[in-house]
Amino acid sequence: MPFYYDTIYWIVLIPVLILSVYAQIKVSSTFNRYGKAANRRRITGAQAAYEVLRSNGVTGVDIRPCSGSLTDHYDPRSNTIYLSQPVYNAATVSAVGVAAHEAGHAVQYAQAYGPIQVRSAIIPVTQFGSKFAFIALMLGLVLYSQPVFALGIALFGLTALFQLVTLPVEFNASARALRTIDGALLLDEEERRGAKRVLTAAALTYVAALLMSLVQLLRYLLIFASRGGNRRD
Repeated sequence: MPFYYDTIYWIVLIPVLILSVYAQIKVSSTFNRYGKAANRRRITGAQAAYEVLRSNGVTGVDIRPCSGSLTDHYDPRSNTIYLSQPVYNAATVSAVGVAAHEAGHAVQYAQAYGPIQVRSAIIPVTQFGSKFAFIALMLGLVLYSQPVFALGIALFGLTALFQLVTLPVEFNASARALRTIDGALLLDEEERRGAKRVLTAAALTYVAALLMSLVQLLRYLLIFASRGGNRRD
């Protein structure tokens, strides 16, 4: 790439890299901090997840433990909420916040929440794009083929699109979690603030991931533009 394209790329990349590192440190430190704070009602993560489902009239969802830390997720294929060991049986502020968030995803599917339906619909396309984008980009570079390189950019753009659609899904799941925490009085006011900090830190990682994808997309577009300029020269 020409020097000015490189400059643009690095000016954008450095703050996004800093944000990404900060987000990872923040989510880990915040989860650990409130993972040591027992909630006064002794509500475990599994119980909190069940309460979110019950409060929203959702039935038939399994809640099971899984290995690892920060591996909590909802699997729509099996209609199961998987909670990590520091969450499933733990009666901490972090456990309640994280479990309630994952249960919020189950509620989204049960209530046909628009953004999560869009995200589910584009998953096959984005999986295809992430698998073949790099191949197309490399072939475009090696063969000096602008059309092939442009195809690679388009395929990579699907990844950024998926992450963009993911943001409202994650924010909404956290909002649902906090509403149930308030409505069912799972946590007191101070504990609720802690749970919100945990969920906010987690949301920051999704923002950082989207920005990183957009920066990479910008890089490919700059390469494409510089190659086009060289051909005209």
